[in-house]
Amino acid sequence: MYPNLTKPMLIIQDKLVNDNVLQSYFACDLNACKGACCWEGDYGAPIENDEIDQIDSNLTSIQQYLDQESNSIIDTEGYSTYYKDINTLGTSLKANGDCVFLKRENGVAYCAIEKAYYDDKSDFLKPVSCHLYPVRIDHDPHTGFEILSYHRWHICNAACAKGKKEQIPLHKFIKQGIIRKYGEEFYNELEAFAAYIKK
Repeated sequence: MYPNLTKPMLIIQDKLVNDNVLQSYFACDLNACKGACCWEGDYGAPIENDEIDQIDSNLTSIQQYLDQESNSIIDTEGYSTYYKDINTLGTSLKANGDCVFLKRENGVAYCAIEKAYYDDKSDFLKPVSCHLYPVRIDHDPHTGFEILSYHRWHICNAACAKGKKEQIPLHKFIKQGIIRKYGEEFYNELEAFAAYIKK
């Protein structure tokens, strides 16, 4: 489903940015949520086409972090699924709803892709959709614009509270993801808009 385009939007370069991206606070609190965004919901994490080759080239290292069920799914069915109803390619899910790349340690969910990267066993950090979360990228079929919107979800209530307490704006929390996706110039323009709005 596409965001409601009647909501306040900013145009930065050729992207539409919902103003709630700039007016919200957010900071992940794994102790509270246990990484629930990796198992809640009906779909896996969106994967961009250019990320397929990067995952493929690092898959052997990533699979070392996964359990037998995940590896069986990857080996027999693949790690990605096309979700027809939302027209999106995403990570596959296990029978219990877990992302196929989910790794649990002491009750907390972690991303095996990210684990392999930080252990210097892979050169792919994680899908950019995960890097940007809780901001999601949609496409307006009428204009062709990409739309950045804050995906509010009850499982992130603790992150909202932590972000507000520590005064961490959402767009700053995902700064590296934004730069990775759109570049520093785009982020700097976004930051300038955020500063203007706060005046």
